[in-house]
Amino acid sequence: MKNDRRSFDPRRHSRQTQSRLVVAGLALLFIVGGGLVWLLYGNAAAVSAVACLSVAVGLIGLLWLILALLEKWVEKDQP
Repeated sequence: MKNDRRSFDPRRHSRQTQSRLVVAGLALLFIVGGGLVWLLYGNAAAVSAVACLSVAVGLIGLLWLILALLEKWVEKDQP
């Protein structure tokens, strides 16, 4: 019998798990955080909270992008 199953790749598994955890964490932050602010303080506060969370996530994403580019730059220069 031919084995069509791909072999286990720990690096691919790690990347997949990490990306899923980031997406789930952001969804939890926006849905639960925004929902609690909306429930306790109303619509205007919820819009402000989601806007602030979006800016914070954008800044963190920008920092991640800069570090990823620096990592690729350093790896390129190594023999």
